[in-house]
Amino acid sequence: MDKPVVTNRALFADALAGLRADPKRMNPKWFYDHAGSALFERITELPEYYPTRTELSILRREVDTLSTCIPEGAALVELGSGASTKTRVLLDAIRGLRAYVPIDVSGDFLRDVASDLDRAYPGLRVAPLVGDFLGDLDLPTEIRSLPKIAFFPGSTIGNLEPAEALNLLRRVRAWPEVSAFILGLDLVKEPGILKRAYDDSAGVTAAFNHNLLLRLNREAGGTFDVDTFGHEARWNAEFERIEMHLVSKKTQEVSLGGFSIQFSKGESIHTENSHKYNQASIARAAAEAGWAVDVFLTDERRLFGVAILRPF
Repeated sequence: MDKPVVTNRALFADALAGLRADPKRMNPKWFYDHAGSALFERITELPEYYPTRTELSILRREVDTLSTCIPEGAALVELGSGASTKTRVLLDAIRGLRAYVPIDVSGDFLRDVASDLDRAYPGLRVAPLVGDFLGDLDLPTEIRSLPKIAFFPGSTIGNLEPAEALNLLRRVRAWPEVSAFILGLDLVKEPGILKRAYDDSAGVTAAFNHNLLLRLNREAGGTFDVDTFGHEARWNAEFERIEMHLVSKKTQEVSLGGFSIQFSKGESIHTENSHKYNQASIARAAAEAGWAVDVFLTDERRLFGVAILRPF
């Protein structure tokens, strides 16, 4: 038998620890290889997946309200900026911004996006920062003395455990000259709407979840048979979160880098949480980190929220 090939030692070590845990789990950051990122872009366009288009509609409708929290000469600092698609709504409408600092872990992609923004917004200082927004960030020297507005759209805060979310709010509160935090939040709602958003009829979210197993096979010496694992989206009412799971359809043994992993029928790998908020719960978390909810914006159906936090 050929020796299993492990090309991504960090993924292998993290996966082995998670799959040996009880219950089994994986860190959702491993979703986002090239194929996973492409699948997620497809998810954002699905009819069942309301967050992206709903948040964009709020930003476009309320851009004048948002502009009131951005002082003249400020720097807009975006956490996990990706393609900066939603940010362009603000950059197109708000005058007087001195700088834009997109922060992302994907350096090459980040630099490409920053080059595009440089050309699209002459006069705006675009200062990309490669880094993990959950860790310590060394903000560019040229923006340290400027008023700062943190921007964290996309409900990504919901993918963080409550302690992680609180820690992030505290880290941003500690930035020098921070004057506001614009935060996107998926709201608690009827569970059927949530489950359909994470288990769409076209099977794109299932493919996104299954791609994690394909990545383990390719980069961590895995022997997963993807067809023997089902995709499930579960609403956990106690913790107000949607959970994504990969559920073994049978009792089976899988190898990971030469190490045996046993699955019983019905046993799952917990791959992601997406915590949902309401105005009261984000206000409590914000207050614990030194913020007050100044403005809370939502759509007519109250599917999604955009909170403007102010430091106190």
